Amino acid sequence: MHSRRNQQTIAAPASVSGVGYWSGEAIRVEFRPAPADSGIVFVRTDLDGCPRISATIHNRFEMPLRTTLRCGEASVEMVEHIMAALSGLEVDNCEIHVDRPEMPGCDGSCLPFVDALLAVGVVEQSSPRRRQVITRTIRMGNERSWIEARPCRSDKTILSYDLDFGAGNPIGRQSLELSLSPRHFRMNLAPSRTFMLEAEAEALKQQGLGQQATCKDLLVFGPQGPIDNTLRFPDECVRHKLSDMVGDLALAGCDLVGRFVAFRSGHRLNAELVREIVAEGQRQEEWKRCA
Repeated sequence: MHSRRNQQTIAAPASVSGVGYWSGEAIRVEFRPAPADSGIVFVRTDLDGCPRISATIHNRFEMPLRTTLRCGEASVEMVEHIMAALSGLEVDNCEIHVDRPEMPGCDGSCLPFVDALLAVGVVEQSSPRRRQVITRTIRMGNERSWIEARPCRSDKTILSYDLDFGAGNPIGRQSLELSLSPRHFRMNLAPSRTFMLEAEAEALKQQGLGQQATCKDLLVFGPQGPIDNTLRFPDECVRHKLSDMVGDLALAGCDLVGRFVAFRSGHRLNAELVREIVAEGQRQEEWKRCA
């Protein structure tokens, strides 16, 4: 992440179509350029009045296994891959017009969205991008799973994740740390795909979810490894966890400067951390005004 930079949007509209993992419905999203200081906004074109949902932590609504945003009666779900693609490429202002509540699953990664955005290009705007520097350690979770934001000596965003599925598991333990930048995100995180164990996939299907998703659409791990699929990276699972982290941290609505370290964390804990970071930023602004 650049320490000081101007805001950015995309140069022209771009679209991605696909099927929702949860609903099985055909979905089309269209990314549109947006003015400075407008942020990331989802627009439900299938609902009366085309309600708008800002992608901020205040609009996050807890749902299992995915990031969902809600404003009034309108909601959008499975937004983490789109949010990661925008944040990873440093696209700060964008309208996302979508004709269903769920985002398309595509290949289970951010790459289809990244490719669509890069095809039209990213352009700089005149307003500076707001950023928040982590000045104290903030921790969420317990000994089984946790995430921390820590101050960082360098003026960067450092991400670290430790994934541990235990011994005798095809996923096992994987760790990765990187400095976030559009180049590193595009090369090292964007291609990594959603993953789950075979038992988890079967349990979801028994609940009537993900009926149209196959082992070709995401990584499903059996005892010997991915079923009917091939890994893009030996440690693809931890890379996807870092990609999810990028998407969840984006709900802060600003660049975050610091070191973010996670152990078996997921969307819920990531969001709890963002809430506290945003609250900390608001307290700092109040102190400045009162000084």
